[in-house]
Amino acid sequence: MDDALRSAIQADLGIRVVRAVRLRGGDVALAYAVELDDGRRVFAKTHPSSPPGFFTTEARGLSWLRTAHAVAVPEVLAVSDDPPNHLVLEWIDEGRARPSSERNFGAALARMHRAGAPAFGRDDRRSTGSRGLPNEPCATWAEFYAANRLLPLARLASEARALEPSTISDLERLAGRLAVFDADEPPARLHGDLWAGNRLVDVEGRCWLIDPAAHGGHREFDLAMMRLFGGFADECFAAYAEAYALEPGWEDRVSLHQIAPLVVHAIKFGGSYVAAATAAIAQYN
Repeated sequence: MDDALRSAIQADLGIRVVRAVRLRGGDVALAYAVELDDGRRVFAKTHPSSPPGFFTTEARGLSWLRTAHAVAVPEVLAVSDDPPNHLVLEWIDEGRARPSSERNFGAALARMHRAGAPAFGRDDRRSTGSRGLPNEPCATWAEFYAANRLLPLARLASEARALEPSTISDLERLAGRLAVFDADEPPARLHGDLWAGNRLVDVEGRCWLIDPAAHGGHREFDLAMMRLFGGFADECFAAYAEAYALEPGWEDRVSLHQIAPLVVHAIKFGGSYVAAATAAIAQYN
């Protein structure tokens, strides 16, 4: 950790940093376990070339999810987008899942989704995710998913030549007919990037959520993301269904909600994601 970041954290927390150890993981952010003079340990990260509002957007998302009082979310201790930009969170001692961990997480996720959102999107209109996807508030899920996900991703995929032109045309056509798939549900409070790497289990077997792309959206989106990359047990989904049953036909919409993350991965990584995204899009055309 360089002196500028150390000084910024000390100024924000009002206490001396005793030691900082670089942590592995993360795409581009530099992460540290930071030991403080009062004996506490905190998590801190910085980004060498972040877009505007990078860490304050994440901090707002974490705090918003935390206020649902459902799934455990680390407390934001300090945040700044000014150089050296940084985010400081409470430390989570990681452990192993217990037999009850999956069921407890499924029920807690249902409570978080039920906490709701003012609209589909974000009130602050801040973009989220690695592609900076918009989150303009919308009255319906169909409008949100079309305007803030599928159409922007169609443009990005075209610019990157990540998908065939015919597939991009199919994606644009699908965006125009999403109303037929819409369910009469209010916007849910979503994590927005809920793959297994963004769920931590602590030493007591409690599950925590980190690194959100939080927004108001269709609750099936989080669940579809969880199924796309795996890492969540059947007991988790069963507990969710018991706490907050899904609308009929949800099974037929899983791939629909997976289109957005699949196209993002096709743009970023290519490979098998191209075929997976193409197949998912074709399923609804």
